[in-house]
Amino acid sequence: MTQKMPVLFVGHGSPMNAIEDNEFSRAWKQAGQEVPTPRAIICVSAHWVTRGTLVTAMDKPRMIYDMYGFPPELYEVRYDAPGAPDLAKQVRRIIKKTEVKDDQEWGLDHGTWSVLTHMFPKADIPVIQMSLDATITPEKHYEIAAQLRELREEGVLIIGSGNIVHNLRMVRFDDSAYDWAMQFDGRVASWIEQNDHNPIVHYEGGDQAAVLAINTAEHYLPLLYSLALRDDDDKVSFFADKVMGGSISMRSVRIG
Repeated sequence: MTQKMPVLFVGHGSPMNAIEDNEFSRAWKQAGQEVPTPRAIICVSAHWVTRGTLVTAMDKPRMIYDMYGFPPELYEVRYDAPGAPDLAKQVRRIIKKTEVKDDQEWGLDHGTWSVLTHMFPKADIPVIQMSLDATITPEKHYEIAAQLRELREEGVLIIGSGNIVHNLRMVRFDDSAYDWAMQFDGRVASWIEQNDHNPIVHYEGGDQAAVLAINTAEHYLPLLYSLALRDDDDKVSFFADKVMGGSISMRSVRIG
């Protein structure tokens, strides 16, 4: 019997974490070592936003260097994991809340490879990405994600990659945190621990801290794809749970 897989949400932060040895990359490495070896990985990255829901369906996904102004060595990172067209087909079949379409163009963006290069450095586990539909509500994202639950029983590791707090307009280049960022990050952590997803899903009715923390939603929404897969008996733990740069929460979550 296949062991039921946990679910992860990873606060990925700067692309530089892909090549740096720091507290975050070390936490990701440890997290990868502590989960059962997946037969495949689905990553929902903040950096693939589309009209409609797409899933990568190619045999060999390409590397996407979707960041600018970083050192040359970052653009030399390779994560040549195979794709999983059969898993993409399965995702299209089991999601009934929306139509999921195949994609043959995207590949692996830095929201995926910057994390996986530490978690599973051999790049020998098949990886697909599922996109974020920009035209639907957070509640709809949560409902779509919940339909992936059966894949946990089949050895598939599902990862949401984004940031609970992500406001680049207010970022500071130091190891500090705004009070509002700490407040919102802590509030979401408390809701996760209580298994109270309603205020997390309906963040748009939040206060000023929520408005500042989620000035655009694409980094927040991958969290919903992870939380929607939680079963009542799943334990929850946090890793790399730090707010840095003033307005970036690196908090990561393991479910199960």
